[in-house]
Amino acid sequence: MAVFVLDRNQKPLMPCSEKRARLLLGRKRARIHRMRPFTIRLVDRKVEDSILQPIKLKIDPGSMGTGISLVRVSEVRQTVLALIDLKHRGANIHDALTQRRGFRRRRRGNLRFREKRFDNRTRPEGWLAPSLQHRVDTTMSWVDRLSHLAPVASIDMELVRFDMQLLENPDISGVEYQQGTLAGYEVREYCLEKWGRKCMYCDATKVPLQVEHIVPKADRGSNRPSNLGIACDPCNKRKAARPVEEFVQDPARLARIKAQMRTPLRDAAAVNATRWAMFGALKGTGLPITTATGGRTKWNRSRHGIPKTHALDAACVGTVEEVVSWRQPTLHVACTGRGRYKRTLLDKHGFPRGRLMARKCVHGFATGDLVRAEVPKGKKMGSYVGRVAVRESGYFNVTTTSGAIQGIRHKHFRLLQRADGYGYSQLN
Repeated sequence: MAVFVLDRNQKPLMPCSEKRARLLLGRKRARIHRMRPFTIRLVDRKVEDSILQPIKLKIDPGSMGTGISLVRVSEVRQTVLALIDLKHRGANIHDALTQRRGFRRRRRGNLRFREKRFDNRTRPEGWLAPSLQHRVDTTMSWVDRLSHLAPVASIDMELVRFDMQLLENPDISGVEYQQGTLAGYEVREYCLEKWGRKCMYCDATKVPLQVEHIVPKADRGSNRPSNLGIACDPCNKRKAARPVEEFVQDPARLARIKAQMRTPLRDAAAVNATRWAMFGALKGTGLPITTATGGRTKWNRSRHGIPKTHALDAACVGTVEEVVSWRQPTLHVACTGRGRYKRTLLDKHGFPRGRLMARKCVHGFATGDLVRAEVPKGKKMGSYVGRVAVRESGYFNVTTTSGAIQGIRHKHFRLLQRADGYGYSQLN
């Protein structure tokens, strides 16, 4: 991965190789400006004294993650400078809001009565659910960040739309688009027909059968017909909220059950809902924007023999004649958030348990900071680099790429970079 370079006034210059960055740092011509992504700042050059080449920022939006790549563009060749795989936390936001909604409904309905107020609020045009808006905001945050680290001249974005009914039924056509999956059926009758009127776990027949969620609702399983099966009462009770992979021990039966299920469409719906919001936000940057289809991305990737990853998909977005230097490590960026507003932890019933610290900074460190720990002796002796979790006792935890190490005294830590809401790991 190329090293980002800034001039003495913190304006972006052309990225350089890791070897050149080491030479500049060794000759005292540059200083470390940022650790992740690694950025140096020159002390003897301004942007006016440099020649800048066109750099294109390419984006491959997704539901769980977004691929981002920076490429240097010439007449017939695109040289990959950086690959970034951005992992969203929309599912965590959805689960947190669902839990908060349950606590709120219990307070209003079971503990004390209050008038409903949802009719008093209106949603502005273009409103997105927080879990979806998060995907747009974090992608735009990294577009803005990379625009300050490299001289980005244009943006390419994959603007894809999924046909939801075509994903469910590849042979759909004509008037069938006006009929849903359950046309002519009720849910229960549909499930009975689909599963042959026998228990999906033990093949029991001529017994009372119940509608069963294959992916439990406790694990965010939906009520779509693709997630519904038929089971007898004993099997339904034994399975409870366990995953189907844990409950079904016979590999052949498990394969048959999974074959009956359709691919969940939650991710496709998230991409459909956010694609125009993303495009509108990118237009606000003022940079030239080009959109391309997912089919062209796949064609470019197959034509050049490039494996499928989010970041490499981004490098193949748009018109691509030749791609070089794509065999390089990808910087994996995970959205971790910046803490939480609530000041106490809750049990499963919504009642407080324990307490959180009154201050976020302990001995000069805050949770999420990138640190280096040098432990000179003891069972934890060694050098560790990762994100720190502070404790009032002064004994912190550090999370590295190989796992978490707990109970290291604060005096062994050295700050590398303040927390910015993201966790970083660079993998080949």
